[in-house]
Amino acid sequence: MKYRTLGETGLEVSVASFGTGSLGEMFGPLPEADALRLVDEVLDSGINLIDTSPYYASAEQRLGKALTPAKRDKVILATKAGRYGFSDFDFSPERIRMSVEDSLRLLRTDYIDVLQLHDIEFVNLEPVLTESCAELVRLKEQGKCRFIGMTGYPIKTFRRVIEETPVDVILTYGKGNLLDNSLSDELSAVAKEQAVGVMNAAAVALGLLSQRGSKFDNEHPAPDVVREAAAKMVALANQLGIDLAFLANQYAFQCVDSPTTVVGVGKRPHLQSALDAVDTPVDLDLVNKFLALRPPADSRQWQVGLPENN
Repeated sequence: MKYRTLGETGLEVSVASFGTGSLGEMFGPLPEADALRLVDEVLDSGINLIDTSPYYASAEQRLGKALTPAKRDKVILATKAGRYGFSDFDFSPERIRMSVEDSLRLLRTDYIDVLQLHDIEFVNLEPVLTESCAELVRLKEQGKCRFIGMTGYPIKTFRRVIEETPVDVILTYGKGNLLDNSLSDELSAVAKEQAVGVMNAAAVALGLLSQRGSKFDNEHPAPDVVREAAAKMVALANQLGIDLAFLANQYAFQCVDSPTTVVGVGKRPHLQSALDAVDTPVDLDLVNKFLALRPPADSRQWQVGLPENN
């Protein structure tokens, strides 16, 4: 495993980090014994950053069972607050504090390494960037967490977060992949100016960049032009006889300007494939064949959350 520094936190994070949606059975059934075994395999692989959330059903509870005190010390543990269901959002300071206490109990720890507000683009941003963020700062000052941040999708929203709040990190998804690298092109420079670490996620664009197809429970948020571009990439991968998801992971790990990319694997073979994508040098000539199929630059963004936040 390779490691890089996350912004100016001083945290040395694995290039591949583990997203725990699978532990909460968001992508299909996963018996608890298999979930606990998967966490052990993740840690044995050298992955040291684990990203979870109350939104991911039983993920925090299962992760708490897996992380014995000896294992907890080896993990950079990230969780979130503010989103608790598909349309259940509450970023009030009181609910954030309650959520953090619940997470600490379920995770069986007395501190969170990285605490972030989850998918903030679905609500009015003004109180999130002021009152909610102030609560994160208080929790950090009280030792409940070491670093603070926010997560979500729109570039517009996260430029505001970076420039207007004292966050240490952000996590944005679907912005560092073969379809769209606006994370590198539009966010990276301003994040570095403000000393904010950037975490990447959704290297396979919620399943669009995979021959297996999307397992997204609801209608995929990407517009038709993005889906059409992804379908062309799938067709090219089939023609060339390559694994598009593997190439997409290689691109995210090796070509995107982010120290880590969260991968939501639920099975050992998928974990091993992600690990191989970290270590196998990417073929840039091959990548360029797929980048030529990207949608136009002004059509790569999805609309997620409130219109005014996009």
